[in-house]
Amino acid sequence: MRGLLWVILLAALAVALTLGARYNPGYVLLVVHPYRVELSLNLLLALLLAGFVAAYAFARVVVHTLRLPDQVRRFRDERRLARAQRSLLAALQAFLEGRFAQAEKAAAESIELRQYSGISAVLAARAAHELRAYERRDRYLARSGYYSEGDQTMRLVTQAELLLQARQHQEALAALERLPRKHTAALRLELRAVQLARNWDRYLELLAQLERLQALDDIQLAELRRYAIGESLARKGRDLGELRSCWQRLGARERQDAKIAAEAARAFLRNGQCVEAQQTIEASLEREWDGELVALYAQCAEGDVLRQIERAEGWLRAHPADADLLLALATLCARQRLWGKARSYIEASLSVEESFEALIAAARLLDAMGETEEARRYERRALEAAERELGRSASSLRALSEPRHPLLAQPSQG
Repeated sequence: MRGLLWVILLAALAVALTLGARYNPGYVLLVVHPYRVELSLNLLLALLLAGFVAAYAFARVVVHTLRLPDQVRRFRDERRLARAQRSLLAALQAFLEGRFAQAEKAAAESIELRQYSGISAVLAARAAHELRAYERRDRYLARSGYYSEGDQTMRLVTQAELLLQARQHQEALAALERLPRKHTAALRLELRAVQLARNWDRYLELLAQLERLQALDDIQLAELRRYAIGESLARKGRDLGELRSCWQRLGARERQDAKIAAEAARAFLRNGQCVEAQQTIEASLEREWDGELVALYAQCAEGDVLRQIERAEGWLRAHPADADLLLALATLCARQRLWGKARSYIEASLSVEESFEALIAAARLLDAMGETEEARRYERRALEAAERELGRSASSLRALSEPRHPLLAQPSQG
């Protein structure tokens, strides 16, 4: 419709000009001595218009000719950019599909086109890592010519992540230290690295940073902190001074946590500090009942055993069917040579749960009481219980290690 309007408009303009020229008698006289040129006004206007069109066309040709090299270069750059985009998208798709060889090949092609070379090199390094081609992976990550200034964070984070997957935690930490600023993902990577390095003090500092960033939920954060504190106590338990200092720095809630208290009690027991171990266990059990702590309570071989028995019998009123507590009471009574009470407690524990530990304790008790025949019978039952527990453990391990589908047995090398 618009084209038709333009045709009508031009036709009307042409008719108007023709009619105007027909009724225009004017002329132009040009005098250039010794010549005189007389032209009609209409012809002069036509010549001027034709000259303007010719000059404009000539100028356009000259400008286009001068711009031609830039246009050719721009065209080539755009074509190279389009090829690089296609290669990068093909590499990304192949990587997400698990076809790592094709992904590396496409990413390398994108690198050669010198467009998106930074992200292409990172993608090629990840693909080479999945193919276990670690030398190629390191070449992709190390060649600085691939990366611009803005690509350095991406390169270092990728390098640290891949090194961690290969369990090279010291190299990963060195890469993360070169980051100008650590975001949440980098802090998570550093957390894994210091865990492998068993630097538990730094691990707890990183947990505090991640907590401020709200990068972990409360349950996960509590579990990780409990694990780190326990490992720190176990490591510092070789030195009694460091152990006490570490234990005193913890908050009241952490000292009463069952898992943390159990690790601290073991460390105190290894240093021969049974009284401190008892106090640690008792404080924690007052807040949270835990069978592991009760078992440790019976291992305290020094101190006032009668007071321990009295305290444990107080707990028994609240937990009358706890097999671990009954076994601990049997152990404590046997230590005081209260054979009758020890035997009644061990039998009560076995009636609740026939565990290997309880059966062995019963065998030792009966052996100490001189009932050798009965002790041997309990030893055979303990052996049978141990075989059953080992069988269940082996079945659980096989279930965890066996692939659910035959294709999962071998990693993809695509």
